[in-house]
Amino acid sequence: MNIRRAKQEIMDSIAAYLEKDEYGEYRIPEIRQRPVLLMGPPGIGKTQIMEQIASECDLALVAYTITHHTRQSAVGLPFITQKEYGGRSFQVTEYTMSEIIASVYDRMEASGKTEGILFIDEINCVSETLAPTMLQFLQQKTFGNQKVPSGWIIVAAGNPPEYNKSVRDFDVVTLDRVKVIDVEPDFEVWKDYAYSVGIHNAVISYLDIHRENFFRCETTVDGKRFVTARGWEDLSEIIRAYEMLGKKVDTEVTVQYLQYPKIAQDFSNYLELFYKYQKDYQVDSILSGTIPDGTLNKLRYAPFDERLQIVSLLLSRLGGQFRAARMKDTEVSHIFEFLKGCRSEADPFCEAGQKQEPSCFASIYESRLKELRTQVQQRIEAGQNEKELKEEYRGVFRMLDAWIPAVKSAGEDAWEMLREKFAGVRSSLDEDMQKTGDMLEYAFDFMEAAFGESQEMVFFITELSANANAMWFIGENECPRYYRYNKSLLFEDRSAEVRKQLDEIYGEMIGEGDTYRI
Repeated sequence: MNIRRAKQEIMDSIAAYLEKDEYGEYRIPEIRQRPVLLMGPPGIGKTQIMEQIASECDLALVAYTITHHTRQSAVGLPFITQKEYGGRSFQVTEYTMSEIIASVYDRMEASGKTEGILFIDEINCVSETLAPTMLQFLQQKTFGNQKVPSGWIIVAAGNPPEYNKSVRDFDVVTLDRVKVIDVEPDFEVWKDYAYSVGIHNAVISYLDIHRENFFRCETTVDGKRFVTARGWEDLSEIIRAYEMLGKKVDTEVTVQYLQYPKIAQDFSNYLELFYKYQKDYQVDSILSGTIPDGTLNKLRYAPFDERLQIVSLLLSRLGGQFRAARMKDTEVSHIFEFLKGCRSEADPFCEAGQKQEPSCFASIYESRLKELRTQVQQRIEAGQNEKELKEEYRGVFRMLDAWIPAVKSAGEDAWEMLREKFAGVRSSLDEDMQKTGDMLEYAFDFMEAAFGESQEMVFFITELSANANAMWFIGENECPRYYRYNKSLLFEDRSAEVRKQLDEIYGEMIGEGDTYRI
């Protein structure tokens, strides 16, 4: 199955395992709560979905890559203690608590969450001395003599033997005690994720053409050659960083991430064309409502792949705008809920006829801001996705912190002052939404003028439909032309024609040696 379905399967298992009866006991006894064992190629997102699951299920998460550990850190260190048996005293070996089990208790204390997920990665790649401990862990949910706390779900991940020569096979006894989920790479699922986190559109559009290059792992006489989803995402990050620094991403850079020389070379050529067309066709001008002179005529005689490149450039700029608009909308929603909470806490003073001291509202404001920070920090301490949480709340805290001096100086008028400030924030969001909507309309103007109801329009509509941020924006703000073309072009059927034409143009790169050239 693909990683999206695997994520849902794990979430369903967690919901079932943590379901309690009327007496507060788990409906499925802990002994029957099989650990989940994810098996799949490296770099397809097994570890990443665990952070998403922890966040969406509001659970704590402790994650370990077990190959980094020795038997002592997993089981605990031995020590000598005195015990009495049959009236005689003996020296007995016991073990300190496992570092991993201790981390679970530390996480519970730091996050305040008593239920969570213990995730062990690369579980079938451990050393010979640690292998029996891993089998015991999966079979009995213990490390050494320490049991995984009640309410903690075990999820483990491993790689099939074709990807890792250190892999150890599990015996039937162990496999009969776990819930095995086999995961395979799936570009369509990854593309949804790529749009949501802002993967560089050159990467997305290249892989849309060359899907066979999304994931490859081959053994040749020269050694391993491979490309993974992780490699594409990390390459996207370095491309953006190099763009900011004014540096060039050439084959020598791409091959550091795409460790398959032919694919690295091909993508490097594609990226060069991507930048060339961005400059030649002035995409920013198009999305500002101005189509440069000669552009339409130039496109009329351009090859199909070049026309699709221009559509990809439009989608790239729009995609970034959609994502920024959605993030700002989320920030405004958080600020609104915060201010509503402050007002709700301050209202009883007014309703009881008590005179509100000038410092009262400021005190409530600062107290609730501190509480919000604590809540976010606790989610981070719980092991939930730190990067996403910081990104989601960074603008919120920056704005709320900036308002503190004004709240203190406003005294009894603090609430009215905050109403005005929030109205300004809301107005700024409306302006951003309007700007994004105008850019989308200008994009449609250009698409109609340049291509009409063509395969390029099918590609444009299809990619908008695949972008969750785009669909959120269209759902919130409407776009009649999207719905009209979506219906009239029947893009589900026509997109297959586009795919076929692309295949005919480029063929199979590996083996035929086709590359993009300038």
